[in-house]
Amino acid sequence: MSYDWQPLLLTFRLAAITTAILLAIGIPLAYWVAHSRSRLKPVVETLVSMPLVLPPSVLGFYLLLAFSPQHAFGHWLEQWLHLKLIFSFEGLVIGSVIFSLPFMVQPIQAGFQALSPSLMEASRTLGKSDRVTLFRVLLPNIKPALLSGIVLSFAHTIGEFGVVLMIGGNIPGITKVASIAIYDEVESLNYGAANFYSLVLFAVTFAILLTVYLVNKKWQKAE
Repeated sequence: MSYDWQPLLLTFRLAAITTAILLAIGIPLAYWVAHSRSRLKPVVETLVSMPLVLPPSVLGFYLLLAFSPQHAFGHWLEQWLHLKLIFSFEGLVIGSVIFSLPFMVQPIQAGFQALSPSLMEASRTLGKSDRVTLFRVLLPNIKPALLSGIVLSFAHTIGEFGVVLMIGGNIPGITKVASIAIYDEVESLNYGAANFYSLVLFAVTFAILLTVYLVNKKWQKAE
């Protein structure tokens, strides 16, 4: 029996792009949250953490409204930036970034907070800027936290269903990711295809997580 690999390839593409964006956003955001004394810090932490407890369908619904051309923001995006985010791959990326944000930020934040303040103080005493201190001193010392954030974000994006369904629908080659394909096949009573997609996702996520645990264990022994 031949299977359609397109939903799987689209899923891994979405997860890779989402993870790359989250890494670029998550490092400075986690650094700020870990060291900030601003009164806005609890608000930012709450907003970052909300996808952990908010039903995916709720987040997907409000993103669908926001991106819709019938609403002000969506109309502005389409008219001035020529961006149509609903039922598009770009919309899936934005929804995935928002939904997986805590899985990147929280491990990195915990890594920053676990570091001794003397590392930052020593770097600044030597005249290093905050940027150099971050990339040359702090990040190399939180490699397990970085790896955890990357892997959790990637794996979480692979398993998304509610958000991608609300924003992207079910368009083959554009928004039909593996989780949607599994749902479709089960509805059609095509359990063989559903099992194929499920087994591939299971194997990939198991291999990724196992690798993380082995690498972290190796790093801990090296320390």
